[in-house]
Amino acid sequence: MNTHSVLDDPDLADWRAVRVVLVRHGESQGNAAARFEGQTGPGLTPRGHAQARAIADGLVGRHGAPDLVLASDLVRVSESAAPHLARTGLAARVDPRWREAAVGTWSGRGIREIAAEFPDAIRALRRGEDVRRGGGETFAEVRVRVAAALDDALAPFAGTPVGSRHAVVVFTHGGPVRVATAEAMALPAGGHRGLDAPTNCSATELEFVLAGDGSRTTRLVAYNTPAPTLPEEATCSPSSP
Repeated sequence: MNTHSVLDDPDLADWRAVRVVLVRHGESQGNAAARFEGQTGPGLTPRGHAQARAIADGLVGRHGAPDLVLASDLVRVSESAAPHLARTGLAARVDPRWREAAVGTWSGRGIREIAAEFPDAIRALRRGEDVRRGGGETFAEVRVRVAAALDDALAPFAGTPVGSRHAVVVFTHGGPVRVATAEAMALPAGGHRGLDAPTNCSATELEFVLAGDGSRTTRLVAYNTPAPTLPEEATCSPSSP
């Protein structure tokens, strides 16, 4: 069940609350190799699978079985969602709009290699310009599709009983987590750059209060909460590889 303070209840006669938990996928093979993946990539590393099992335990402990599970259709996300789905007995609604930003011809190439070949593009990115990496998507375009996916995730709860509380878990990627948070908090264009890049299997929680007149308000509950520590990491020093 979601935990909340009675002081957080909205001062409305007709409302319902939806807690949306955005989970970035576990460590992928592309992450481990420092490669751009975008909308490609073969899946998780063994560490990524362990992270997925750990976050599944954390999600079930905090939220129980959610009302809805959504997932990107990319393999590193489906593998990350699998332990949670097994624990809850639920099926994910697959939605390609929760995919990572497309990075075109940069897909599968090393970050250092790209930086050496396209220094102007990398400098532009670091200046905050919304560059089409490898001819792929801009973050503005990603934000539009993710905002539409978020609206659709909330829509089923608009007619639920007054005062009811619901949970939605979304397994996705770092880019969509950032732009979804920026959109929910009404940050300006490019506002996602003010948010840390989510770590593997981190959780970001947003609570939406849906009013009877169709309006909604948003509260950022937690951003980029790290995945639970894996057993082997608990005994390692910070300098261990």
